Amino acid sequence: MRPVIQFQPRPGILDLGWGHPRPELLPVETWARAATRAARHFGGQALTYGYATGPAPLLEWLSAHLNRLEGGGTAPEQTFVTGGASHGLALVTQVLAAPGDTVLVDSPTYHLAFRILADRGVSVAAAPEGLDPASLTTRLRTLRASGHRVPMLYLVPTFGNPTGLSLPDARRAELISVARAESLTIVEDDTYRELCYDGTAPASLWRLAGGAPVVRLGSFAKTVAPGLRLGWINADPAVIGALAALGYVDSGGGVNHSVAMQMAAFGDAGWYDDHLAFVRGQYRAQRDALAGALGVSAPAGGWFLWLPMPAGLLPAAEARGVSFVPGTRFYADGTSGTTRVRLSFSHLSPADLRRAAERLTAAVRP
Repeated sequence: MRPVIQFQPRPGILDLGWGHPRPELLPVETWARAATRAARHFGGQALTYGYATGPAPLLEWLSAHLNRLEGGGTAPEQTFVTGGASHGLALVTQVLAAPGDTVLVDSPTYHLAFRILADRGVSVAAAPEGLDPASLTTRLRTLRASGHRVPMLYLVPTFGNPTGLSLPDARRAELISVARAESLTIVEDDTYRELCYDGTAPASLWRLAGGAPVVRLGSFAKTVAPGLRLGWINADPAVIGALAALGYVDSGGGVNHSVAMQMAAFGDAGWYDDHLAFVRGQYRAQRDALAGALGVSAPAGGWFLWLPMPAGLLPAAEARGVSFVPGTRFYADGTSGTTRVRLSFSHLSPADLRRAAERLTAAVRP
């Protein structure tokens, strides 16, 4: 039988490598109700070609939701519906960068972003780790002086992938100042914002900047379900207009229109808020299980632990029945991070996470 889903478990392996939701947490029954509600309420409008930037019911609910979350700052006219954050990055790169350009990326950062950027034919250059404003400015000017066009910087500043950490408030303000002074667009991947387990999430770069020079990527993959392939871009009207003018949007209409209408029904009924509260509690327990078993500090949000480990540990770990993603995958040069690993606590139950921690500890201290 051919596979149906992306994740294929390996016998005997507790896999801490995959940033996927625990299957039992997916809202199957509630989503079925949302699909029925959308079909009955919207009728054929839910099944025809959608409006280029996204259907009004979702844009209005989503903007209101983000404004409640952040105290304002987002309008429907600043929002474009996508097939998720990865699709959003691909689209933004298409309208902001040209083949041969250089894109700066945080260090470390989401490893599969490198492939998305490469699809556009751009080169990737590492920003200084920690995004020190003076060092970033020097790096940017050096690249441009040597003939590189550098239109954008990509980062995951809130409960980041892979670190689980958030950029401090003061550094966020400094980063926006650098971007304005240097005509650099910040592409903020805000995928994990609502997976906050302790306190409150820091203000987004999008909210702090009041729009440009920030473009924000959002997604329902972590808060609801990745199979929906649904997310959004927040940007100023010029960028939204460029996205809406893309040929495939003109031909096919708004992205993932039927699912977008279902999400509007899901949100409007209050089911999004209910589900988010539920999964936050579950992921908090999973985070605490893994961090507690390893005796390490827990991040305030997100799905990941970023830990020091002996270089080359993966074969020994897999021989013990546990796997993870080596730290080198998250650096643009592919060689830094040899003594770091990313552990995901999203996919396994608390009991399995504790067992995984025991196996990992045994691999480190045989």
